[in-house]
Amino acid sequence: MTATTEDDILRSARSLLVGGGYNGFSYADVAASVGIRKASIHYYFPTKVDLVSRLVARYREEAAAGFAELTTHHPDPLDQLRAYVGFWSACIADGTNTFCLCALLATQLPVLPEAVVAEVRAYFEMLSTWLRAVLESGSARGDFILDDTAEAEAEKFMAAVHGAMLSARAYGDPRVFDLVTEPLLAGLTARP
Repeated sequence: MTATTEDDILRSARSLLVGGGYNGFSYADVAASVGIRKASIHYYFPTKVDLVSRLVARYREEAAAGFAELTTHHPDPLDQLRAYVGFWSACIADGTNTFCLCALLATQLPVLPEAVVAEVRAYFEMLSTWLRAVLESGSARGDFILDDTAEAEAEKFMAAVHGAMLSARAYGDPRVFDLVTEPLLAGLTARP
């Protein structure tokens, strides 16, 4: 698929958001990055709220497609979680995608416009639902020992993965992500 100007704008905005947060970029920054005029951005996204809301909605859509693919290609629940964590580990290590866009935006909820907040919350609900289903499946198969309900364990797992991203960023060391997530995965598996 050929990238469109809209795709280029969204890609630039995502990079700028992850690098500096919601208030850390402007349309001028996006225009310079993409090589277009600010007026061209306004054609696709009249306001910054429109731009970031669409970006988060697309991010959620891509994540949902990724979870569906993980579920299809990895029928084993532990393999699904390993693949999810492995995706982030690889991205953090190679610098292509060092932080979850929605986790970053969640840290800024008090200052975000309501339309963006709604999209961020929708992402977290979608991720939590997927994790809960994976954990329920693994528990039903006897592969996982859960200390709490699958819903509570999903929230803990999500918080640990996002916290590992934050720690890796804070230390400037991608290995920190694995230091947190490897025991997280090991702690789920049933012991003989």
